[in-house]
Amino acid sequence: MALPFLPGNSPNTHLLKEKFHKSQHFDYSSGVPSEKPGIGGELLPGRRLKANSSVYPEVATGGLPPWLAFDKQALRFEAYFREAVPEAPNETDRIRTCQIYFYPEDDTIRVVEPEYKNSGLRQGTLIGRQRIPLPPPKHERFYGVFHFNLNRQMALFSRTFTVTDCDRFTRDFLTKCGVLLNEPVAVPQDPYRGLREKMEKSVSPLRPYERRDTLKQFLEHDGKVLRFLCLWDDERAAGGGPRELLLRYFVADDSVEIRERGASAAAAFLRRGKLPKQTRKHSALPGQPSERTVLDVPASTFPLQTGAIREEFYKDCDLTLGGELNVWGRKVVIADCDDFTKDFYRSKYGIEHFEPVRYKSPAAPEPPGPVPPYNGFGSEEDSLGSCRRLPPKPPRKDLLKFLQYDRCGLESHVLKFYAKMVSGSQADSGREFIVCFYLSDDTIGVFERSRKNSGVPGGMFLSRRRVTKPGRERFKKEPRRYVGAPDLHVGATLGLNERRFRLLDADEYTLDYMERHAEQFPKANLGAILAKLRSIPEEKQREIRNFLTLRDPADTGFVTFDSFRGLRTATECGLSEHEVLVLGRSFAERRRPEEDVGPTPAEARRVLKKKNLERPPDVAEFDVTLRRDASGGKKINYSSLLREAFPAVSGAAHPST
Repeated sequence: MALPFLPGNSPNTHLLKEKFHKSQHFDYSSGVPSEKPGIGGELLPGRRLKANSSVYPEVATGGLPPWLAFDKQALRFEAYFREAVPEAPNETDRIRTCQIYFYPEDDTIRVVEPEYKNSGLRQGTLIGRQRIPLPPPKHERFYGVFHFNLNRQMALFSRTFTVTDCDRFTRDFLTKCGVLLNEPVAVPQDPYRGLREKMEKSVSPLRPYERRDTLKQFLEHDGKVLRFLCLWDDERAAGGGPRELLLRYFVADDSVEIRERGASAAAAFLRRGKLPKQTRKHSALPGQPSERTVLDVPASTFPLQTGAIREEFYKDCDLTLGGELNVWGRKVVIADCDDFTKDFYRSKYGIEHFEPVRYKSPAAPEPPGPVPPYNGFGSEEDSLGSCRRLPPKPPRKDLLKFLQYDRCGLESHVLKFYAKMVSGSQADSGREFIVCFYLSDDTIGVFERSRKNSGVPGGMFLSRRRVTKPGRERFKKEPRRYVGAPDLHVGATLGLNERRFRLLDADEYTLDYMERHAEQFPKANLGAILAKLRSIPEEKQREIRNFLTLRDPADTGFVTFDSFRGLRTATECGLSEHEVLVLGRSFAERRRPEEDVGPTPAEARRVLKKKNLERPPDVAEFDVTLRRDASGGKKINYSSLLREAFPAVSGAAHPST
């Protein structure tokens, strides 16, 4: 039951209202009066705001605003308009076709007219991208997407356009917006344009000459030059013997250029041009048959070239090693070609054999000149350069090696070894060093680890440089040999600055790099180490087997790594310290990682530090356990090692059997 319309029974719309001002109506923007609401921002009774932009359905926008949903999208319409020509005697009006682009993101319109050759009109963009108002009396509103349809006229400023067709994207877009499109219409024929086309056809000849289209050949082979070494036996030469010529064939236009090699040669032997196969005695005189002798026959489609002289020119298929060329009466023999020419003939014609023509005996090698001894100034390469040429040039660096072994991400290409100094002094025996070998330029840098209260400051001990091998005097004619990457391994001894260092260990990256590049490091080649074990006598093999079996009283087939390292000194098997280390890494026990290993020590310290706990006993014991497992917890599967090293002796599954 409805309540009577009395005070107190109807809702008060002004109960929570705070604004009661009246909007002013004298605001203009770009010459157009702006619409303002009534009292307090609300419309007056019987009045409604006019929409300034198109309102798209949710199906077309997908719930997004138009400026985001229709970004970089445009609707394209085909249209035309008639333009009056009152001053021309041959035409009264002309039909000008154009394209109308509508951008849904901001309801802007752009009109573009395609350019026609020799039209004499200013074409291109007729109307720049902007919002176009509707014709009066609705000039305060603008064109939107719903004003467009096929077979409909639109007044855009001073011209009236007729929309004839649209593309597929525009058709689908308007269909989603609910617009029912009309059928497309054809553009009327412009009478004056048809007259111009007839005039152009009448000017063109009915029987043109044969065209030779060389643009495709030029675009495909521009810059490709075939180079041949040719020989010409000049009988009139005073010295006699063949003269060497350099023939260059340009594939882009089948032209040939020949130059003579040598210091006293002329600038050009033959200027660039097409080389005919047959030499012409003289040019054709007026009235004689030439290339353009044409006989027009009405029954034929093309002109008949009767009596025309057809001249053949040399092409790439005629240039072969050992073949002869007729260079305007001179016989030239092709002797050799460069690598690019060989690749060209190999890919195009499938020729694989390129045997050069032998026309002279090979030159005797020059005897090596005497090398003076090193004078001590600069490097040996720098001093040797001053003896080879004046002015001297600096020694060339191996740029390819630097680019190959320079640091790239996590691949540092730096081998790091832990070393100690070999000295009789008790103060030097405890000093620890890090030896770094840089693969990019074969240099070595040595850094000393600092120790408290040792009296020796740590840091750089030897700056980065190349290190010579011992056993050679300084001032000798023979060049010095430098320490390379294969010379470094665990257990090696290096002489640096008259000090000797013994390499005791290496980091994980160094050991892994040496094993991945075993062809460069003989001490890290597992196959060579196993072959070395197979070549030792049977007595030594039995001694190795007994040593490993005694270290495994439980008969498990595994020994600890510390016990395995004693194999080298106990049995004297001939293996170096690095080779024993490679065997231990290759036959180590592979453990699967546990799924839940608990918090790491760093994470545990961070959590306990927040709770104001410095270092409780349980965390300290946890760290010690980790160090013990990492150092001595690995076990070596020596049973697999014996099967690989001595397959003929250890035929059973276990060495103890």
